[in-house]
Amino acid sequence: MSALDRKVPSAAVRGPHAVAAMLFGLVWISCVWFGSYALNPNTATRLFAAITLVERGDARIDRYQSLTIDKAQFGQGDARHYYMDKAPGMTLMALPAVWGVDRLTGTEASDQIIDIANPRLTAFMRARLSVAVASTAAILTAFATVLLLDLGTGITGSPAAGLFAALGYAMGSIAWGWSTSLFGHAPVAALLLIATWAIWRGTAGATEEARGRYPVMAGLTLGWAVAIEYQSALSGVAIGVWALWRTRRFAARARWRIYNVTLVSAAAAFVPVVVYNVIAFGTPFMLGYQGVVGFDGMNQGVFGLTYPKPAILWEILFGLRRGLVWVSPVLLVGVVGLVGMIRRPDTRDMGWLAVAVIVVVVSINASYYYWDGGASIGPRHSVPAIPFLAIGLAPFWASLRGPRLRQAAIGLLALSMVINLVIASTDIFAPEALAAPAWTRNFVGLFLAGKLQTLPNLFFGWGAWFGFALYLDIALPLLALIVWQTRRAERALSE
Repeated sequence: MSALDRKVPSAAVRGPHAVAAMLFGLVWISCVWFGSYALNPNTATRLFAAITLVERGDARIDRYQSLTIDKAQFGQGDARHYYMDKAPGMTLMALPAVWGVDRLTGTEASDQIIDIANPRLTAFMRARLSVAVASTAAILTAFATVLLLDLGTGITGSPAAGLFAALGYAMGSIAWGWSTSLFGHAPVAALLLIATWAIWRGTAGATEEARGRYPVMAGLTLGWAVAIEYQSALSGVAIGVWALWRTRRFAARARWRIYNVTLVSAAAAFVPVVVYNVIAFGTPFMLGYQGVVGFDGMNQGVFGLTYPKPAILWEILFGLRRGLVWVSPVLLVGVVGLVGMIRRPDTRDMGWLAVAVIVVVVSINASYYYWDGGASIGPRHSVPAIPFLAIGLAPFWASLRGPRLRQAAIGLLALSMVINLVIASTDIFAPEALAAPAWTRNFVGLFLAGKLQTLPNLFFGWGAWFGFALYLDIALPLLALIVWQTRRAERALSE
């Protein structure tokens, strides 16, 4: 009997707590263990803004602007100044890390020679980037993974199905690699999933007393997702409409309380963006994107967004250079699972929500002038769609009958995890001209050549392969223990 055939009330079965705790640790350390280039223009501009906010109390990056092509310019002549050209969410999240490392090391940017060839500057930036990632992107991805474990377990009644979905999202997709740096894509993916879980939990049999925290959680995460990437507001609208549907049978008074709490929480989460804009530009109504220099494509449509192009949609999903299927193949069967969800009355609404968010995210990516993300492994702008594809992995696993089918599914997940281990341990950035960067550069040019980026070799000078082996010594036993505990929980439910 498959897990989907069990008579399990929606959300009645929770993700095992012991598995959740170990899974959080595995995903967090997997994101923190591997580093990325600290002076990548997209990462550096966010760090430069955080450094100037911490050390000088303003957002101008004039001193560092020559080191990044991702910048905004306002004013002319002596009044000309440079700023980060991104939404400020990731920069604001990095402020505690920059402040803490400054105090711990007793060094500041004013002590550095601003030259991209200066190894001391690279080390200065790397330390702040690593702590920022550990305290932001890595935590969010790990937390979202645990919640996906719970969600997948709840909608199928199977902890194994929940684990299959969680691992497919966090370690079987490029969400892993993009969680090792200060880009906003993986944190937004995590925040959208956290909001989805909060709405699902808050409307799936939660007690009246417990319901109060879920609207706050949903509002804060949706608001902060917009603070990181403005276009995530469109995905937030889809999630909001789904929340209206999920609460349609609540008493009117309860509904309006939930709506008001959610909206106030979302607005509160966005307040730091308003404060940043006032500090940077003297007004809350200015965006860094309005001053972008060097990217003329941003003048098309709304900051580079026009309409989805079918050819680009194909490239995002199946193209050899950026196609999601080549770097996260396990997500293919997530589509099968979503179809199954839509066909079942008790999961139909969540299945349609997942489809809606996927369509919104991928359509925005296909509408963007710079859709390929420049030096990128996989379609980085489509990363926020990944957890919603991964939701379908749980019902897919639960629908499998017989050991051979499950062994094949495990093999597909293992292949995806190996691919993304190679990507995360080498480089998430790749020259734009490469036809198949994950295979020709990451695997052949970097991994097989031992050009890895691990904590031990980046910070302590140890051998790259030693640092990689040490990670496996930690991760593989932990993964085995997670699987063992999940199987115990699965057997307990069957008895």
